[in-house]
Amino acid sequence: MRILLVEDDTVLGDGLSRSLADWGFDVTLAITGAFADSALSTQPYDLLILDLGLPDMDGRDVLRQLRGRYQSAIPVLILTARDGLNDRVGGLELGADDYMTKPFELRELEARVRALLRRSQGGFNHDIRFGQLVLDARHQQITIHGVPMTLPPREYGVLEALLLQAGRVVSKDIIAQRLSVRSEELADNAIEVYIHRLRKRLEPLGIRIRTLRGLGYLLEQNDDA
Repeated sequence: MRILLVEDDTVLGDGLSRSLADWGFDVTLAITGAFADSALSTQPYDLLILDLGLPDMDGRDVLRQLRGRYQSAIPVLILTARDGLNDRVGGLELGADDYMTKPFELRELEARVRALLRRSQGGFNHDIRFGQLVLDARHQQITIHGVPMTLPPREYGVLEALLLQAGRVVSKDIIAQRLSVRSEELADNAIEVYIHRLRKRLEPLGIRIRTLRGLGYLLEQNDDA
């Protein structure tokens, strides 16, 4: 299960990311509303945990824009210091599924997260097909004619990012954010190494990864495939 955590307090964000990872979730941490909005518009998530007091925009605007797109069914848990009745009612009326105020207990947060995910299961189909590849983003699996590809976690993360945006350029920054969900730093040339390895895997399938200098990477099918 993939969770987008939007929290501008880096200490709290890092701590919550570790807790969510310990509970078995794949977590992406966003510290700005702009990054959260970009991530939500380009990648599938099973749950959004959203702070309202962000440095660049109000979290309610992130929620408003989310509900205006096709991902309207994604469950949203607002986690904020704003504890007024109008704040709670306003957040729920905008489309939040639950509302928690800070400070909070981790056990309660975990229970609410799991409850939201249980209620939302079964409503999504994230399968994406590209040539011989099929991406099941919900279960984090890529198959070839029904046979799972065996990929190291970070190579999977790179290929997943490319498949989600197949036919469009994926920036190096987007890939780096996806790979750094647990605050593990990437070596300067790590992404290039993963791209090189994936090219070797994909070439026999008639799929190539094109590098567009200064822009990113583009997944394409060979014309003669």
